[in-house]
Formats: sequence, C-alpha cells, structure tokens
Amino acid sequence: MNPEKLAKLQSQVRTGGKGTPRRKVVKASKPVAKEDPKLASTLKQLNVQPIPDVETINIFKDDGKVLGFSAPRLSANLEANTFVIAGKPSEKSLEQALTEMIPQIGSFGPESLSQLARMAGGFQSGSGVGDIDDDIPDLVASGEDAADSKTDLDAAD
Repeated sequence: MNPEKLAKLQSQVRTGGKGTPRRKVVKASKPVAKEDPKLASTLKQLNVQPIPDVETINIFKDDGKVLGFSAPRLSANLEANTFVIAGKPSEKSLEQALTEMIPQIGSFGPESLSQLARMAGGFQSGSGVGDIDDDIPDLVASGEDAADSKTDLDAAD
C-alpha cells in the first residue's frame, strides 16, 4: 500500500490533536429504572419499611372486580396502618382471581377455604365484601341527646 495514501487516511480519522483517540465512540445509555425523587421523599416521611417476598396482592373492589398486582413492591408502617403498593396492576374478574388463589390458600388450612367461600358467596349475592360492619351494633343515642341528659343531671344536683 502507498505510505502517502495511508498517512492521508490516518490524518482524516483523528478528531483531535496528537495523542487523542482516533474515533469518538458514542455509547447509548440504557434507561435505569429510577424511583421518583418526590415519591421517595414522601415514603421516607411516612416512615414505611419494605416488606420482602410478597408474590401477589389482590384488592377486592365493590363492583365484583379484583385489582391484582404480580410481584409488587410492598412497604408498610404498621404503627400508622399505612401500606404502599408499587407495581403494575391488572384488573381481573372474581372467578379468575379465585382460581389463582385456591392453590395458595390450600396451604393455610380449611378455615381459609371456608372464609374464601363465604367471600365468594357474598359477591355472588351482590352484597360484596364492603358489608363487614354486621358485627358493629347500631348507635342507640346521638351525641346531642347524651349532652342534653348530662345537663339535666347537672341541674338536679
């Protein structure tokens, strides 16, 4: 090969002066899954701690649908009764969610299966899970009546 032609080609390749690399390689940076700084600061203020090894989370809605999270990041502050679920949700029907839950619940015992059957029966009858307050007794007297009766007792003294 002609040395003059080779020197000319080498001089065209160099982008800077003597001692610089011959070519600038532009490396494409991969996007890193980074948590939102505002969210991170809010979670820090709530004092939530991560709970590891949670496979699925199902949230039962009043309309009979189930909001399911697969491999979520769960954080909680049990003292403040605060839970944070991070992940991509998928909306399922009740039947789909129950068929996915039965293999997992079988390991907890028969009482879990009976509770699940009662929950499913409640959704089929239309009452839903939101009607749990059957155990709470009705309020007998209002606060105003109690305040009036207290003043009557004070007047009798």
